[in-house]
Amino acid sequence: MDWNKWIRQGHRRLSIIFTLAVIINLVAMMQKEPALWIGLLALLPLIFLLLTGLYLLVLPYTVAARGRPAGE
Repeated sequence: MDWNKWIRQGHRRLSIIFTLAVIINLVAMMQKEPALWIGLLALLPLIFLLLTGLYLLVLPYTVAARGRPAGE
C-alpha cells in the first residue's frame, strides 16, 4: 500500500475519532462542571484531520503537475 492510501485511510479513521470526541464533548457540556480537557479533546484529531485533508486536497494537483494520471 502506498503513502496516499495510508493517508486516505488515516483520514477516514480520524474522522470517526473526531466525531466520537465531539459527541463526548457535547455530553460533557451538559454536566454541571464540564472539565476543560474534555472540551479540548476534539482538537487533537481535528489538527490531524486538517493536515491530512490539506494533503489530500493538494494531491491531485501535484500528480497532474508531474504528468501522471491521478489514479496511479
